[in-house]
Amino acid sequence: MVSSPRRVGVLIGDGIGLEIVPAAVTVADAAAAAEDFRIDWDELPFGAAAIASHGDPVPEATLSALDDLGLWIVGPHDSASYPPEHSSRTPGAVLRNRYGLFANLRPAKAFSGVPATAPDIDVLIVRENSEGLYADRNMAVGSGEFMPTPDVALAVGLVTRAASERIARVAFDAARARAASGSPARVTIVHKANVLRLTTGLFRDACREVGKEFPDVEITEQHVDAMAALLVRRPADFDVVVTENLFGDILSDLAGELAGSLGIAGSVNCSTTQVMAQATHGAAPDIAGRGVANPVAMIASVSMGFRRFGLMTDDPALVAAADRIDSAIADTLAASIATADLGGTASTSQFAYEVARRTGVA
Repeated sequence: MVSSPRRVGVLIGDGIGLEIVPAAVTVADAAAAAEDFRIDWDELPFGAAAIASHGDPVPEATLSALDDLGLWIVGPHDSASYPPEHSSRTPGAVLRNRYGLFANLRPAKAFSGVPATAPDIDVLIVRENSEGLYADRNMAVGSGEFMPTPDVALAVGLVTRAASERIARVAFDAARARAASGSPARVTIVHKANVLRLTTGLFRDACREVGKEFPDVEITEQHVDAMAALLVRRPADFDVVVTENLFGDILSDLAGELAGSLGIAGSVNCSTTQVMAQATHGAAPDIAGRGVANPVAMIASVSMGFRRFGLMTDDPALVAAADRIDSAIADTLAASIATADLGGTASTSQFAYEVARRTGVA
């Protein structure tokens, strides 16, 4: 007997989102069926299509629906191509700010069957997602960038103790969870307090204080420039990395490429009650509509969303479905089935079918 359905929002987005989001839905449906539940997908207007239909890339109808949802998946957006009146704030920023999605979790792990620069990498970047030097999220009104004259541009970086402590707890909890298999729990605090003494110094100090609540977790620190070099040289030395917004964005892209490709890098943005699954890469309009887009990152993001929300809501079926998806992705890639960017010949939909088949229900 199929258990009660789970309602999940779907915002397909632009470019290759029209291909990789349906691919991820196909896999998620198969994993859910294997765990005897179904998903009620609530498709909502978003991106360029929403501008055409509602005059806004993130219309009020979409936001009203998301107000009642704990989990949704989001395809990439191509806001650079939007009309000027819609390009000042990205759709992702609108969603992050409205729902307080303060934590961006970005794992990077090499897969068998995917050539990787760092085949021993298995790291989770825990990125503070609401502050830093990002102009779209550090002011209550307006932008954190401004120009007193046409030849001078300034940027305001925002770091608060409360937000730093909040993201630190996410990182330390994640390290404990990842250590459940027997490996030691480790967190590396990344900052630049030798130069940005007040801002990233505050971030570092707040993380240190939270670390005292986790005596079982080994804590190390790195300056961000050294951390970039060490990720390349000794990636296996690192487990969970916690850092501020800009540093986290850069380091997670580096880690994703070291693992093989940004095309395999899943990601979630979350608060303590809501989760948004969104791949780290962009809309890739140059290959949209050709059926060659790599859906791994989107599928992996949905798996991360299932797991995160399942743990939040004590829903073991969602967590079990996430386990099935992760195993199916790994098995498919290990069987040398991949899209062209990873050296394979599978189309987007063919790859999704193969992953779905390996979840246990084709």
